[in-house]
Amino acid sequence: MLEKNSVGIVAAQTAHFEQALTLKSGAVLPQFDLVYETYGKLNADQSNAVLICHALSGTHHVAGKYSADDKYPGWWDNLIGPGKPLDTNKFFVIGVNNLGGCHGSTGPSSINPANGQPWGAQFPMLTVEDWVASQAMLADYLGIKQLAAVVGGSLGGMQALQWTLAYPERVRHALIIASAPNVTAQNMAFNEVARQAIITDPEFHGGDYYAHGVVPRRGLRIARMLGHITYLSDDAMGAKFGRKLKDGIRYSFDAEFEMESYLRYQGDKFAGEFDANTYLRMTRALDYYDPALAFDNDLSTALKTVQASFLVVSFTSDWRFSPARSREIVKALLDNERTVSYAEVTAAHGHDAFLMPDAHYHAILRAYLNKVQV
Repeated sequence: MLEKNSVGIVAAQTAHFEQALTLKSGAVLPQFDLVYETYGKLNADQSNAVLICHALSGTHHVAGKYSADDKYPGWWDNLIGPGKPLDTNKFFVIGVNNLGGCHGSTGPSSINPANGQPWGAQFPMLTVEDWVASQAMLADYLGIKQLAAVVGGSLGGMQALQWTLAYPERVRHALIIASAPNVTAQNMAFNEVARQAIITDPEFHGGDYYAHGVVPRRGLRIARMLGHITYLSDDAMGAKFGRKLKDGIRYSFDAEFEMESYLRYQGDKFAGEFDANTYLRMTRALDYYDPALAFDNDLSTALKTVQASFLVVSFTSDWRFSPARSREIVKALLDNERTVSYAEVTAAHGHDAFLMPDAHYHAILRAYLNKVQV
């Protein structure tokens, strides 16, 4: 069943690129595919395009459903559609599965044209800069010279920021939500534990598990369970689960508490949907991103060339990408006398708040996007 303000039934499309892409590492992809979806209509002068950049485990399926019987719509469906904050009556919205992904875009599970086998461990490392470069190629493919806005939450927010640095004249607005200019040592530590869970799984086989017909499921489960702990606030966990037992104490190591059951369910679900090699590369790209590094760790100097206007949003209960990190971006933009709006939303959901249909949060996005001229 579809909501009346849904974008409706959608279909993914594939853009194939024959030209080689040189990555930041120096590695070269001889050719690649990007899978994407679009919602709304591109106007005559191509001035109403909005790119959505996904986070760690996101996909191109941002809104709508593939069939009316689908249980769930795209991952940001509450934000995108006719009359929603990102109004598809006004904007042409693009969702893309990042390079290195596992939902159709070229990634480690894709076939390496050099040998006819899955890339596996040979697939190169990727960076936020590489993703943005490939997204710009997709914009060219779609005939879009300048984006009205780039929008992203978490790791997607880093991509939105990078767009304003790499292509300052190609983006008019950047909406950076629940994000940071780089990750903290604590964040890198979480990522490393998740990667080690995968790499030390006996079925990982050095990243070439495809040839063995197996999946490092145990490692993926643990990585996802760890991630979910960091995405929720203590208050959110307490409100949702508390110390509730499923069927009483049984004096075992089974999932006796509802929190345990939830984490195991999320881990099992993720292990059946996501590719381990993709997860490793996504977390590494998150670690590597640091636009201030080349400027003696001076973010204000790093952002000197940006031309876009900005909306930066943080959430009070988000401890993985705290409001203080968003304020670093705001300060650097103000140091350069750029136009920036900042909102710190009181929300109990933790980092996941950027995905929730919070009325205050959505009102902020709606007010800002209403002012974006197309």
